[in-house]
Amino acid sequence: MLLLKQVESLQRFLRSRKEAGDTIGFVPTMGALHEGHLALVRKARSENTLSVCSIFVNPTQFNESGDLDAYPRLPGPDLEALTSVGNDVVLMPSVSEIYPNGKSGGAPVDLAGLDQPMEGAFRPGHFAGVAQVVDRLLDIVQPHRLYMGQKDYQQAAIIGHLLRETGRPVELRVHPTIREADGLAMSSRNLRLTPDHRERAPSLYQTLQWIKEAYLQGESVAQIEQVAMDRLDQPGFRPEYVQIVDGVTLQPARTPDQHEVVVACLACWAGDVRLIDNLILKDN
Repeated sequence: MLLLKQVESLQRFLRSRKEAGDTIGFVPTMGALHEGHLALVRKARSENTLSVCSIFVNPTQFNESGDLDAYPRLPGPDLEALTSVGNDVVLMPSVSEIYPNGKSGGAPVDLAGLDQPMEGAFRPGHFAGVAQVVDRLLDIVQPHRLYMGQKDYQQAAIIGHLLRETGRPVELRVHPTIREADGLAMSSRNLRLTPDHRERAPSLYQTLQWIKEAYLQGESVAQIEQVAMDRLDQPGFRPEYVQIVDGVTLQPARTPDQHEVVVACLACWAGDVRLIDNLILKDN
């Protein structure tokens, strides 16, 4: 596996591989890799002749400096994990490599309101930072396919919009959420859970499963959301939102029959760790 830290070195290498006819699958990450990330790398390897993974903790998508400082950084184990699944190239750049002209700029396109509900309401500016760094990484790597996880559903929807608006010839592939045996969605933040919170964290997925059952039985969306919030409100846990939304516009799906795709999304604090998850309720 080739490890590069300079953008110019990576671009020079990728140009030569493209000229040789290789296709490039790209997996952007912030490190602290888990099986969810590795599933994306495996998919990139299976559908392309070259897999590229970036490890970069992007400062522009954090709302609080404390959260940025606390984000786990595990370069040694990350590289071992990527080697174990046969990844081809890793980019581990500095902030100055990604933002040579400074970190200002924000989202490169109008996000059409996709950044306002759910995560956007509680993390203002977060998705502008996500769009900024993904656009920059795509400019660097210029892959044929981009791989992201369904766990960050809103993020994937925004990046899909970004690709359409910028006209980049990149195919977005969204991989289903990878879960622990007890249902908890795999996340780098899970490493920060206390033993007690980790034991009870699967209640998020259990709540999503209950939401789907209630939804299919025709119960009121507003009632489902309220009961789900109550289910998550337990000692040491603080739910922020439960929303059932249109899977494309991310707007509330109050009349489900009028939507082709419907998704239940939630966010909940477990102690000082913020967890998110989602479940597709309808997909035609």
